Amino acid sequence: MSVMAYSNLHSPMEHRRRRARWLRRIAVVSLCAFLWGVLGFQARCVGIRQEILRLHVIANSDSDADQRAKLYVRDRLLEAGADLFDGSIDAAAAEAVITPRIAELESCARAALRELGLRYHVQVTVGEAYFNTRTYEQAGVTLPAGRYRAVRVVLGEGKGRNWWCVMFPPLCLPAAHPRPAVSLDVLLTNGQLRVVKSNPKYEIRFKLVELWERLKERFDKPAKQ
Repeated sequence: MSVMAYSNLHSPMEHRRRRARWLRRIAVVSLCAFLWGVLGFQARCVGIRQEILRLHVIANSDSDADQRAKLYVRDRLLEAGADLFDGSIDAAAAEAVITPRIAELESCARAALRELGLRYHVQVTVGEAYFNTRTYEQAGVTLPAGRYRAVRVVLGEGKGRNWWCVMFPPLCLPAAHPRPAVSLDVLLTNGQLRVVKSNPKYEIRFKLVELWERLKERFDKPAKQ
């Protein structure tokens, strides 16, 4: 090796070049590992959404009266539809089982509103609905963003803050109500359980999945309409 070649090999500029190449390689490997982790996280989120059935009660407005009415209607519906919220109805069977009872549930909600002196419209539907990442604090469960099967109860204009819970597995039931055997631990895989028991404040993948699901929702809306 010539003296000049040897000198170039150990020159500060060559060291910087070699260091930059290694840093680029490390960055590429780290990015690939991160993306692989995100894809695996997203795949587990898809499985979670397929198993969960949600109950969603949307208030007429954010006024104190309408927010109190929302919770009152919720309690009455949970009482009147106890057999629907006992964990026997999973996401796949929800539409077939609950649809014949929609008129009954709407009637119950209207009666509850009349007791409060309110007479606005009530609509109960069963189908897919988009949800952002939400934590159900009572159960210590975080559900990733995306479309879930849901029983939606819209009160009046449906422009107020909503209340939601997990209908299957039955996390909506009062604490005193005997719970059936079905639970998240039985329903989900170990990987899916790690997702729902993660803290979204420290898990950036929740935010990435939510951004992706929001984009999908935005572009899918015209096709659905």
